[in-house]
Amino acid sequence: MSALAPVLDRLDQSLDQSLGRLFDLLKVKSISTDPAYAAECRKGAEWLVADLKTIGFDASVRNTPGHPMVVAHHDGPAGSPHVLFYGHYDVQPVDPLELWDSDPFAPAIKEIGPDHKVITGRGSADDKGQLMTFVEACRAWKVVHGALPCKITLLFEGEEESGSPSLKPFLEANAAELKADFAMVCDTGMWDRDTPAISTALRGLVGEEITIHAADRDLHSGEFGGAAANPIRILAKILADIHDDTGRVTIPGFYDGVEETPSQVLKSWESLGETADDFLGPIGLSVPAGEKDRSVLELVWARPTAEFNGIIGGYTGKGFKTVIAAQASGKVSFRLVHKQNPDKIRAAFRKFVEERLPADCSVEFHKHGGSPAIQLSYDSPFLTKAKQALSDEWPKPAVMIAMGGSIPIVGDFQTYLGMESLLVGFGLSDDRIHSPNEKYELSSFHKGQRSWARILDALTR
Repeated sequence: MSALAPVLDRLDQSLDQSLGRLFDLLKVKSISTDPAYAAECRKGAEWLVADLKTIGFDASVRNTPGHPMVVAHHDGPAGSPHVLFYGHYDVQPVDPLELWDSDPFAPAIKEIGPDHKVITGRGSADDKGQLMTFVEACRAWKVVHGALPCKITLLFEGEEESGSPSLKPFLEANAAELKADFAMVCDTGMWDRDTPAISTALRGLVGEEITIHAADRDLHSGEFGGAAANPIRILAKILADIHDDTGRVTIPGFYDGVEETPSQVLKSWESLGETADDFLGPIGLSVPAGEKDRSVLELVWARPTAEFNGIIGGYTGKGFKTVIAAQASGKVSFRLVHKQNPDKIRAAFRKFVEERLPADCSVEFHKHGGSPAIQLSYDSPFLTKAKQALSDEWPKPAVMIAMGGSIPIVGDFQTYLGMESLLVGFGLSDDRIHSPNEKYELSSFHKGQRSWARILDALTR
């Protein structure tokens, strides 16, 4: 009999106990963004350390200038791979509390349909339920075999929901201790309830805020209109110039480093059956606004963007005021793919703006972060083994998808630890993370444990 089979049996038999442990963690009000909950965040870290020690991990709470990290190590057989598993134990605030159907820190099992049960409570999906799927897989391996199949390091963060201010310094200071063969990140999701997914790409991000200055004060539009430069009009023209009629970005050099997605990957995305109506219909739209002749999944997973996130200028209060504003501001974000360089994108955008600025106007730029895209190797042996392991567990075969957003920790692992990451999670799009009535599918929690057990087994064969 394989080493895996009794581990899976153990996970099935101990589901109630694993739910009890998850509920204990979900009761901890580890809201990282609110200083009033600092003691609760530490309590969450201490709870995890105590639990990990019962499995045999050498676990400790590591202080940072903010909320603590949890670091834990467990040896594996000689010659086995060394993996670093990342999750976060902090949660989002629960406001507005009146929109919750029950106490967000009183977790429960709720039946929402025939044979359809969910775990309710803040952090159930993001990310306590997710990280505990891996912990429970490790626990079952240890109970059954007295050992883990490989060397494992755990890193659980307490500030992910508040911008991770302590993470990069911590990775730099502890790089030698944390470096492994590769990382595994569970803060992702499935394609649907029956189809597991591995995320192979994350878009990068560049944020820019620009302020265009014209006259030294707001002006009467009757007295000065037609003669004085209007920064709102100037800003609007510059922003409008960034896209052509086909949806492509016109900034010179913007597409440097952008590669075409392999045809076999595009075909696998097409097989998912996602149409423009499926994707845009739930938000009241129907026509894709990006580059022409690209599918919606390619647009959000594999193509770069320039989006305008806010425009401010002039009088914006109630009523009407005939004024020419002295300044106007815009917030612009660029989602990057493949090998686009964030610094070059920022410089090219600033040059693009400056070249369109009237001689008697000036511009200020304020940067808001910058990170490159992450593109994992499609032929990675770790990915291939994990895909088969997931396919063995779920009703439908695992699919390789991408993510339109960013997970900065994945880039940080590459930058500071020189590691690629395997992104596997069991959340669903309707889990209401960051919203009232957050939930996590009971099947995600149970089969997530079994999935990680299978992946650990596959990676060591």
